[in-house]
Amino acid sequence: MATPNHTGTSHSLFILLGIPGLEDQHIWISRPFFISYLVAVLGNSLLVFIVVTECSLHEPMYFFLCMLAVVDLILSTTTVPKALAVFWFHAGEISLDGCATQIFFIHATFIAESGILLAMAFDCYVAICDPLRYVRVPCCEVIIRVGLVVVLRSFSVILPDVFLVKRLPLCHSNVLPHTYCEHMAVAKFACANIRVNVWYGLSALLSTAMIDALHIWVSYTFILNAVFRLPSRGAWQKALNTCVSHLCIVLIFHLPKLGLSVLHRVEKHSYPTLAVLMANLHFLVPPFMNRIVYCIKSKQICQGLLKLLIFEIMVRFTF
Repeated sequence: MATPNHTGTSHSLFILLGIPGLEDQHIWISRPFFISYLVAVLGNSLLVFIVVTECSLHEPMYFFLCMLAVVDLILSTTTVPKALAVFWFHAGEISLDGCATQIFFIHATFIAESGILLAMAFDCYVAICDPLRYVRVPCCEVIIRVGLVVVLRSFSVILPDVFLVKRLPLCHSNVLPHTYCEHMAVAKFACANIRVNVWYGLSALLSTAMIDALHIWVSYTFILNAVFRLPSRGAWQKALNTCVSHLCIVLIFHLPKLGLSVLHRVEKHSYPTLAVLMANLHFLVPPFMNRIVYCIKSKQICQGLLKLLIFEIMVRFTF
């Protein structure tokens, strides 16, 4: 299936193997992939529809959730369908342009999601610590500005990453023991120095996601301090409920990446199967779990979903 190494020629086609060591279990492994993807697509699409159509949800927090849902949809659709094609049909072939596209959207959505989580933390901070200013700030103007900043930052940081990969002469191999194209996995096939790729990738991560995580931690230090000083028990519980929902999403977003980083430090080559499975958690868990967390913790979203279901039932009985 895979062509052998051809030194002196740069590969334009790559072979995705799926999960190494578990090739005979791909059909079984594909089931949680498919179910998670289906729930993510339906749940995120439904959330976007509810937030857009329900006037009571036209608040910054819910618009940020809507943006998060769109990012999760892009991330899932970029990676999971190709993984399912590998599992079901052994269709692992992917072009260099297709690889570069996956690399771009995987990293761009990661940075975008990090930026949205930071914006949600600041929104929560202002709402709790300075409620008078929060009421005065125009919602739509803030959402548009934040959305533009998130998109522009993601594109400007990741586009050089793609060009750095495409400039490399990839001649060592064209077989990727993975379900998707990962930047450094592709770069290691180069018969050239990849130091620039390594350092740019590290600096991009430190200047975006790591700084965002630090600001989120600082924001919640102030938020929790303000919450525990609220005089009313009802206000205290309401504010804490909002904080817990957001903190759950932050943990869901960062824990798979943290686990994968630890595995890389321990020795990735000793656990190739575990490394690939951990890497795939980032595409399966956040899009799947984010909606569940907020639907459970947010009464407004539950009410919007209930209204939609009642409307659908009435329409069916009417016609």
